[in-house]
Amino acid sequence: MKTHAPTNAPKTAIGYVRVSTQEQATEGVSLDAQRDRLRTYCKLHAIKLIDIKADEGISGSTLERPGLQAALQMIKRGRANTLLVAKLDRLSRSLRDVCSLVEDFFGDERYHLLSLCGMVNTHSAAGRMVLMNLANYNQFEREVISERTRDALQHMMKLGVRLGPAPYGYKFSTDTDGNG
Repeated sequence: MKTHAPTNAPKTAIGYVRVSTQEQATEGVSLDAQRDRLRTYCKLHAIKLIDIKADEGISGSTLERPGLQAALQMIKRGRANTLLVAKLDRLSRSLRDVCSLVEDFFGDERYHLLSLCGMVNTHSAAGRMVLMNLANYNQFEREVISERTRDALQHMMKLGVRLGPAPYGYKFSTDTDGNG
């Protein structure tokens, strides 16, 4: 882990928001709600919010997301010293990815990660410990969701439910049979 002398520079933040599906991005209110939470937090804590980057309808399964990469580049270039997220799972549900971010950015006093939900604050050893515990839980949650989805799809296939799009040249009917 890299170490540098702590700085007492005023906090400047880049906000980051994300939703996983395009439907959430176009029809939901989650992105706006996340943005509002970030703005309110910064106002209450006298943090200068430089910008809010977003990934709309992009899975958190990789760090290679345009909005996240833009936010990290702004931090690298010195435009801000803090990455601010509403919840850690908006940043990533992968323990490996969170560890990579801590190693590359948030493991010393140069840059900080703040999550409004979950007491993540990389300014201290205790905050970094909480971060790792929550990242571990987020990965567990992602894997459980995947298992449940896989099990439900297998069950539906056993029942004869057709999954996926209609075969080429056909379309699904909205009519129901005697079984509903």
